[in-house]
Amino acid sequence: MAVDMDGTFLNDQKDYDQQCFRNLYQKMQERGIQFVVASGNQYYQLQTFFSDFPEIIYVADNGAYIRDVKKEYFGSYFKQEQANEILKRLNVYPHLFDELVVSGFKDAYVLNSSSNEFIRSARYYNRHLQKVHSFSNIFEEITKYSFNYSVSDPTDFMKHLQAQLSGLGEITTSGHGNFDIIQPGVHKASGLKKLGQLLNIPLRQMCAFGDGLNDLEMLEAVGDGVAMANAAPEVKKIAQHETGNNNEQGVLQYLDRMLKNI
Repeated sequence: MAVDMDGTFLNDQKDYDQQCFRNLYQKMQERGIQFVVASGNQYYQLQTFFSDFPEIIYVADNGAYIRDVKKEYFGSYFKQEQANEILKRLNVYPHLFDELVVSGFKDAYVLNSSSNEFIRSARYYNRHLQKVHSFSNIFEEITKYSFNYSVSDPTDFMKHLQAQLSGLGEITTSGHGNFDIIQPGVHKASGLKKLGQLLNIPLRQMCAFGDGLNDLEMLEAVGDGVAMANAAPEVKKIAQHETGNNNEQGVLQYLDRMLKNI
């Protein structure tokens, strides 16, 4: 059972019905169902939502880093020359570095020159965050790049940037002007496949929930892909089922119905 977080499991206040989840989580454990959080966000941020549930496994950084509170299962990162070239190609866009977060396994990084408002926002999604004078001062493996960038046509922007990346990385979005550059072939679906191999759970026996374009591969790959009522049209098109929106606790509604039928 895998859930995206923002716009899916969490409501617009970045919260969820904890008592309802606690009851459903107990039922999932009794039935041997593994609960997984699959998100583009940093592991250290995701874990803060579930401190009372140490058995949860996290597919973080859009599939690049898989772990629970005790054990690391998988990690994937850009080669150094790839990472350097991606930064070079991003730097041609005016002011893009102002709201760029470069993520590693241990920390995420922003520039000292970024605005205080952006740094506060970045710190919410990246609890382990460091400020650097230059991105060349990062000395750990890079898992992904995330940035806010205002464009009139996001689809056209993504096509143009993808052509410039030329196999170095893949651009995706969760919406709202936020874009991620992830490693080729590394996404939430590949993360779930890797985890499934380790746990001996095939993708066809998984259920996943999502709302954004970075959930497409995941919902297509699993046996039961569920779109939120507030999901992007592209997500609804490929999903097998739909549930209520994130403010209606659509994930918990679906889980409740499903568990009653098991």
